[in-house]
Amino acid sequence: MAATVALGDGGGKRQRLARWFHAGGLLPGLQRMRGLLRRDLRVLAYHRVLDLPDPDRFSFDLALVSASAAQFRRQMELVRRRFSPVSFEDVAAALDGGPPLPRDPVVVTFDDGYEDNYRVAFPILRELGVPATFFVSTGHIDDGLPYAYDWLVHMICSTPARRIALPALGVDRALPPALAERRALASALLDRLKTLDDDAQTALIAGLEAEWNLPRRPHPDCRPMSWDQLRQMQADGMEIGSHGVHHRMLAKLPPEQMEREVAESKQALDHHLPLPVSVISYPVGGPDAYDAAVIAAVRHSGYRIACSYVAGTNPLPAPPRHALRRLPVEREMDAPWFSAMVTWPEVFGYPSRLRSG
Repeated sequence: MAATVALGDGGGKRQRLARWFHAGGLLPGLQRMRGLLRRDLRVLAYHRVLDLPDPDRFSFDLALVSASAAQFRRQMELVRRRFSPVSFEDVAAALDGGPPLPRDPVVVTFDDGYEDNYRVAFPILRELGVPATFFVSTGHIDDGLPYAYDWLVHMICSTPARRIALPALGVDRALPPALAERRALASALLDRLKTLDDDAQTALIAGLEAEWNLPRRPHPDCRPMSWDQLRQMQADGMEIGSHGVHHRMLAKLPPEQMEREVAESKQALDHHLPLPVSVISYPVGGPDAYDAAVIAAVRHSGYRIACSYVAGTNPLPAPPRHALRRLPVEREMDAPWFSAMVTWPEVFGYPSRLRSG
């Protein structure tokens, strides 16, 4: 999980162009024109919906805050007004020969299963009648602990230590005093960490916990949803999907351990929830987070659909049903940019620097 994503020239240009198209009322026409040229499935990818009056008091990953409550409401109002919100159950049925998907279908998804998904996003979705899918890691529901990646960012942002030494990454340097600089450092270290195998990732984070005397524990700013909350959401029409047991990069695990992550997460979800689970999102989700063996294990465990975190849309009527691409939503997207991004992703989409879903 990365720190705050800077827009840079690419993002700034997209944003300025989006505002121009939005101000001119051109986006609905572009949507109709694009619909004549291609049919595809858009899958929006969120992490957290959260209001942060004072970001300097928030010691976790700001880049995972996809939108404020007000932003998210506006985005879902647009999705409902101009597109066709659907569920993965609708998608699977269409792919299996059932009723075809409506025009301009959009699936709304959330990775990781943070408690603010239930507290902030879910009431908005329920009020507006927009279905969404929430991918959760079952081990974190059970123990209430933050993900290891979240805790790494928290430790770097909050430790009183003055130096960080990570031999596995070739890092030995002073910790900057400013929080913004620590966030940037955490972002860079996370990207490098995720190139290691799972054992090395686990050892590195555990080593810092011990060295800095910051053992992972429940934290009010980074809580997972509970089983009761997930049951309520499912009863009210939301989909629950798997995100593994411990949010590990599946392709970086030994085969037997990878297969257990895939199978046991589904078993736990099916045990605790009234409706069976048939969709999974690959933790982290980049090209190095899943491979042919992971896809085979996912199919064998009974998942009908799987999502990556690779940016893009999915051609209909035959999308890659076990490697669906998604469109990351990030908090820098104002209303015109979001509208343009969903309208014409190839032009206005902003490939996320986040390696993690």
